[in-house]
Amino acid sequence: MISHSFQVQGWPLPSARMSDFDAIRPYRDDEVRAVVERLLTDRQLADAAARLAVPKLHRWLPVLSRYLAGRKLGAKLRRCRTVADIQALVADGLDHVVAHTTDGLTVSGLDRLDTNAAYLFVGNHRDIALDSCFLNLELHRHGFDTCRIAVGDNLFAVPFAADLIRVNKGFVVERGTTGAKDTLRALRQTAEYVRHSLEEGQSVWIAQREGRAKNGIDSTEPALLKMLMLAYRKEVESIEGYLGRVRLVPLTVSFELDPCDLAKAAELEVRAHTGAYRKAAGEDMEHLRLGFSGNKGRVHLHFGEEMAGAYADAESWAQALDTAIAHGARLYPTHREALRQLGESTEELSFCEGNDAALAEFRERLAAAPEALRPFILLQYANVARQVLRFRG
Repeated sequence: MISHSFQVQGWPLPSARMSDFDAIRPYRDDEVRAVVERLLTDRQLADAAARLAVPKLHRWLPVLSRYLAGRKLGAKLRRCRTVADIQALVADGLDHVVAHTTDGLTVSGLDRLDTNAAYLFVGNHRDIALDSCFLNLELHRHGFDTCRIAVGDNLFAVPFAADLIRVNKGFVVERGTTGAKDTLRALRQTAEYVRHSLEEGQSVWIAQREGRAKNGIDSTEPALLKMLMLAYRKEVESIEGYLGRVRLVPLTVSFELDPCDLAKAAELEVRAHTGAYRKAAGEDMEHLRLGFSGNKGRVHLHFGEEMAGAYADAESWAQALDTAIAHGARLYPTHREALRQLGESTEELSFCEGNDAALAEFRERLAAAPEALRPFILLQYANVARQVLRFRG
């Protein structure tokens, strides 16, 4: 559990005075220099950069690959003085990811948004980092300010990852608190920081539920929506009143191929047989690497219409959000193939055409996967299609 005296693996925050949100907030411009100095000497970061940039060399000559990747990254980091400098560097890296690991990143609905407004983006969650990374990349490309990102504290265990997240507008969301008092404190702090950000003119992204939808079912957790309203509890009495104060936009990210589908299948298989799953050490970091380096086929982001109106309760509000997210989804031949292999009708998915290479890779992944995991890979892709067809009617 992260306390109010939060430190990144023994590194105190550079500011001498702790504000209400210093325990969770992103870094400021005046803190960037200290962060860069730490990153420049972090061997784990150099190793991660080498795995992504020169994977073959890293496999055979890891020391040399770390040296080369670290030197190249260090030269770029030393030029960074502000958060905007860091984000420009990240945008260049994401451009490389899009060019080399996707068959195109497309966007729809962004033209409805105002570049001068602050939005609360509530989105589905496919990849540990890329959902929000691709969101900020598209905002950057289209002249919007990038948004602050809600990130679970499980990703802050590795020092360089914690620094990279917070210097890229990520803020800490506490998980696993024990006791009603601590849990309520953590929920209120998150809600109040989201409100604080919006009132500062900073958009915010948060996933529709804790953790990725590893089974392919995008489902909003009503408790998340109740949490978001905590910061307005003394001023608004209804969901309609909350939506009158906050510009909440549903966001849908769609992947043709999921680089982590085999890893997710392994977890689903264990859960199916034991009812529980315990992460291995370093598992989140490995999934981060797979997400960035693996082939994703086509990727699409859809910005839905701002939510408004009266809802009876958080459950009906969550269902409306699920419907909006499903309507924004893109389905691909991989989703149709999963349904076909599960013996279900694909007649309604006749529009899923194109990209034979991605479909061929999907079939190859299935053939290479252990037989026990194949149904769980198919399940992920099939559930995406089932969810879309269910809500689209």
